[in-house]
Amino acid sequence: MSVSCGIVGLPNVGKSTIFNALTSAQAEQGNYPFCTIEPNVATVEVPDPNLQRIRALIESEKIIPAICQVTDIAGLIKGASQGEGMGNKFLSNIRECDAIMQVVRCFEGSGVVREEPVDPVGDMEIIELELVLADLETVKKAMERNQKRLRSLDKDAVKDQETFEKALAVLADDKLLRTVEWSDREKQALKPLCLMTSKSMLYVANVADDDMLGEGELAQRVARYAEASGAEWIPFCGDLESELRKMDDDERAEFMAELGVEQLGLAALISSVYKTLGLQTYYTAGPKEIRAWTVRRGAKAPQAAGVIHTDFEKGFIRAEVYDVEDLIECKSEAGIRSAGRLRTEGRDYVMQEGDVCHFLIGK
Repeated sequence: MSVSCGIVGLPNVGKSTIFNALTSAQAEQGNYPFCTIEPNVATVEVPDPNLQRIRALIESEKIIPAICQVTDIAGLIKGASQGEGMGNKFLSNIRECDAIMQVVRCFEGSGVVREEPVDPVGDMEIIELELVLADLETVKKAMERNQKRLRSLDKDAVKDQETFEKALAVLADDKLLRTVEWSDREKQALKPLCLMTSKSMLYVANVADDDMLGEGELAQRVARYAEASGAEWIPFCGDLESELRKMDDDERAEFMAELGVEQLGLAALISSVYKTLGLQTYYTAGPKEIRAWTVRRGAKAPQAAGVIHTDFEKGFIRAEVYDVEDLIECKSEAGIRSAGRLRTEGRDYVMQEGDVCHFLIGK
């Protein structure tokens, strides 16, 4: 499965700067409102040191990392749902995304246009209210479309309408749908609507280069807000990351050493996205390719095989599994077998982070 994230935020909080830092793309950046007009979309390779660790011990023609698609849309402002600014017409570009990254400005300075004082919590509340209002309109339209099914006494339509009414009540109370418990039946009814407030949210505190760890008061406001809503957050210096991505390897390594930065923030950000979505990585390795695959935590072996090809889940017989650390210790797959570390797992095996698998599939 591939992963997709939509970036939202007020104008001039650093969304496009962070998009460029993540993707090495060159989306237009500016210190004026609505610099981003058309949505920017790019595919990011997920940083994963395990791929090189595996390749060092298993000869292969190529490495294929997992990927994440990132979409950056025009900044939202208060009243976007009523057509203010660019309106919320670009929200349709992130409805299909798995998660939303909300970028929040956590730095002072006159270099970026902003009339009001920096207020991370106020900014987050504005964005989330606009998402709520957009979802409210979507649910109302769904209820209208469902009327024909109701008139035909469709039992499923009645249950769907009850779910829509529940969602309407939550949104009318200015609450995010993800903060409410939903049954599997209710989730099924809401899924086609692609409601944005039901998606997992990662708060990205765009910090200055003198607060890389997000220990300052502005970033800590984001941390407290995220914790209260049961969400993840991460400090990220968009300007610094963009500059680092432009450098060649040697220059970057020297500059990072001077700053005391061990790795680019991309790895930490993607890791936070995976944690937010409840995802993990497993690998397949052979002479043609070593590849990272993404599955949900708790996925069983047949489901993991199905990520490679849907037919593999149906035809799953068993899996041979070992851990990346087993390979590092035993130096080869032959060594793993000799050490009795190669496990044969059946349909009920729950996949673990760092598993390396060979699947046996029947016809």
